[in-house]
Amino acid sequence: MRTASVTLTVLAALLVHVCLVLPNVPSGLRPASFVRLPAEAIMGAVVLLSVPRRARVAVSATAGALLGLVAVVNLFDLGFNEFLGRGFNVILDWSLLDDARGYLRDTFGGPAEAGITIGAVLLIVLVIALVSLATVRLSALLAAHRARASRGALIVGTVWIACTALGLQVAGVPLASEHTATVLKAQARQMRDTLRDEAAFAKTARVDAFANTPGSELVPGLRGKDMIFTFIESYGRTAIEDPVIAPGVDRTLDRSNRALARAGYHAKSGWLTSATYGGGSWLGHSTTMSGLWVSSQQRYRTVMAGDHLSLTKMFRKTGAWDTVGVMPGVQKAWPEQKFYGLDKVYNAFQLGYKGPKFSWSTMPDQYALEQFQKRVHGKKRTDGKQLMSLVILTSSHQPWAPIPKMVGWDRLGDGSVFKGIEAAGNDPADVIADTAKSRQEYGKSVQYSVTALAQWLERYGTNDTVLVVLGDHQPIARVSGNHSGFDVPISIVAKDPKVLDKIASWNWTNGLRPAHNAPVWRMDAFRNRFLTAYGSTPHPKKD
Repeated sequence: MRTASVTLTVLAALLVHVCLVLPNVPSGLRPASFVRLPAEAIMGAVVLLSVPRRARVAVSATAGALLGLVAVVNLFDLGFNEFLGRGFNVILDWSLLDDARGYLRDTFGGPAEAGITIGAVLLIVLVIALVSLATVRLSALLAAHRARASRGALIVGTVWIACTALGLQVAGVPLASEHTATVLKAQARQMRDTLRDEAAFAKTARVDAFANTPGSELVPGLRGKDMIFTFIESYGRTAIEDPVIAPGVDRTLDRSNRALARAGYHAKSGWLTSATYGGGSWLGHSTTMSGLWVSSQQRYRTVMAGDHLSLTKMFRKTGAWDTVGVMPGVQKAWPEQKFYGLDKVYNAFQLGYKGPKFSWSTMPDQYALEQFQKRVHGKKRTDGKQLMSLVILTSSHQPWAPIPKMVGWDRLGDGSVFKGIEAAGNDPADVIADTAKSRQEYGKSVQYSVTALAQWLERYGTNDTVLVVLGDHQPIARVSGNHSGFDVPISIVAKDPKVLDKIASWNWTNGLRPAHNAPVWRMDAFRNRFLTAYGSTPHPKKD
């Protein structure tokens, strides 16, 4: 009986200690991080020794529950840093959990998603409850041995002060820790900044240099052009410059560049610094099109609810273009259509696809592009207007398994041709669990998307086609690395030399592959620079 009691006490102490020093970034997950001396444990012991029994139980239970909650937030931080390259925002990021469930459901199936969700909820409840119970048990032990506990707290406190003063470290990690207090202060500061940002950004969003520009004075330099804006999922600088991933992608870009040149097309390319990383594609889309830095879900909601003009909506405002969206990733109501100013949107269920899903991606990019051609782009226009299209490609979305393969364009049919390709592809679970394989398959998925788009343009583009193609964000941190930055490539492709002459002053690189030292702009700068380059006249709306 005594052995069991001692074992429980030791386990309780270990659980509390781990929660107090648990890192919130993946790089901190090393043994040295767990041998630190937490100041919060010392202060907690002093407080619990100074309160009467009834209050002690309540205080210890509450403190334990709070510590368990902090540990859960740290776990969320670990996950967000691993996949999105940033920590968890306790105000804004709860809405992303539903997207995470959708991703799991599309990748592993409904039963697996339900099991993971239930397991995660139970784990959260269990962690908070166990840490609370462990703290109550330790407080009772302190009270039962008050004299020795007081001396021990004094000694350990003195050691902590000495470690701090001397800067003692274990494997480069300071021995004295105040990690939990630091996390709480950082979360409080983030909550304050988030609440302040909402009001400040709403004011910024009301200012627009082109809000009152008449349609006749918007993009006159592109009149008569067949405009296509295309985002390639997770297409970041890593794809072009990472020593493992880049060789295959760069060969694909060079091959596509030569093929397009033979067809009469030329391109210029640069870099944009995305407002998001590893996910949240809609933040990259809206930042590019709004000219606002849409870096959070809160800002996204503000933009969608406001009247700030998107770049695509400006084409409709001219009266010279019909506007259409091809969104194979959209599987539910999409009120954003209004913000983007799209007359018609084709979602995942409106493209006639009868083939298999490729994990999250509802259909291969090649199929989506072929349907864009058949349903919209290839149809003769009878209203005297040109077409402006917004196309979102999804085949390079994680988990990059299975990946589609190119088939003959005349064999695409209703997509059933992809059944064998999907069945022979990699299992998503195998790729997700292996960092090296994730990096390899990510590169292949980008090669596929670039090839599909370039072949489509070579096959169906016209003398008046102007393609603006860019990435929405870098891939997850486990693929791109923790210090790879937020840059994504962007290219403008056209046959008419006048189109590219108008951006000569941008000093972009010739071709589809931007040079390492090509100009880098913030993604929100693109809209206004694009409008200005093609002759738009500013007529500001000010707050």
